[in-house]
Amino acid sequence: MLRPLSPILAIALLGLQGCTAIQPRNSESPLQPATTAPPAVDLPADNEDIVKVVDQVGPAVVRINASRTVGQSDPFFERPQERTERGTGSGFIFDSKGLILTNAHVVDQADQVFVVLKDGQQFQGEVLGADPLTDVAVVKIDAQDLPVAKLGNSENLLPGQWAIAIGNPLGLNNTVTVGIISATGRSSAAIGSPDQRVDFIQTDAAINPGNSGGPLLDLRGEVIGVNTAIISGAQGLGFAIPVAVANRIAQQLIATGKAQHAYLGIQMANLSPELRARLQEQQPDISLPDSKGVLVMQTVPNSPAEQAGLEPGDLITQINKTLIEDSEQVQQVVEGTVPGDLLEIEVKRENQTQVLQARVGELKPSSFEERNE
Repeated sequence: MLRPLSPILAIALLGLQGCTAIQPRNSESPLQPATTAPPAVDLPADNEDIVKVVDQVGPAVVRINASRTVGQSDPFFERPQERTERGTGSGFIFDSKGLILTNAHVVDQADQVFVVLKDGQQFQGEVLGADPLTDVAVVKIDAQDLPVAKLGNSENLLPGQWAIAIGNPLGLNNTVTVGIISATGRSSAAIGSPDQRVDFIQTDAAINPGNSGGPLLDLRGEVIGVNTAIISGAQGLGFAIPVAVANRIAQQLIATGKAQHAYLGIQMANLSPELRARLQEQQPDISLPDSKGVLVMQTVPNSPAEQAGLEPGDLITQINKTLIEDSEQVQQVVEGTVPGDLLEIEVKRENQTQVLQARVGELKPSSFEERNE
């Protein structure tokens, strides 16, 4: 399972034409017995590191088979008929007592979840919680002393670093792909998924349907991300949730069964020269500040932003004394708070500076989140 899914891949099976070389049976060229071990292969240093990582982490990567029953209308039957939808994804064990990280969309509305280990053992899984805003879910299986993938650090990743993905793409279990970190901090809006709250890691390590929920690793064998999405029709454009985000959400799901997200309640846009020109063309009488900042396009009724006095047309220039230049900064600041925290927001309104106090709320399913339009 992968969200949003790429077009179906055509898999070409390569048929190998074999030929048999017959050697004369003499003492100078004896036939080698079948039990002879293959010669040792000298691998480049990076290859050796990758092989070690795969050997170390591979046993902690699992296959997740999820199914759900859905109803469908049939004009020939008085009652709705039921059918079963099945999907396959990946995950990895991050606690030896049976805790598994995966994507929320892998287990979305599943009636049954089964976890298959690399050695073939199968366990029924319990979904402890799933958070669609970050696409993180935690599954629990009844097992002990399991192999574990160590969580690493996603805060200081640099483009060009090696990245290793392990998962079950297209049902091909325990597939390893290698690439680099192509970029960091890709906003959900930038990759066409504005309903999420993640700044993604971009990688060119091959990710396909079925890789969802599997680990993205560094050369130390530590998890730096959770593979989650690709861009339809593109090649070498895969995205992973930073492990810092995934672990924070996972701990909330384990503790309470749900994730908590701070909420301000604005729709916003970067005040770029292009946007400034477009707005002034559409509304010649509009007065836009000359400062850099983030323009408030709309406030949600009864939201913390509206209650604090924020208005469409306000230009956010600072939050808690920190200069604001783009909408991603606003989202990061808000996401770094908890409901109830107080934000000091400095805005330019008709070229006058105002400082507003906004008490952060909790994002509910019926609310729309801050996003870059």
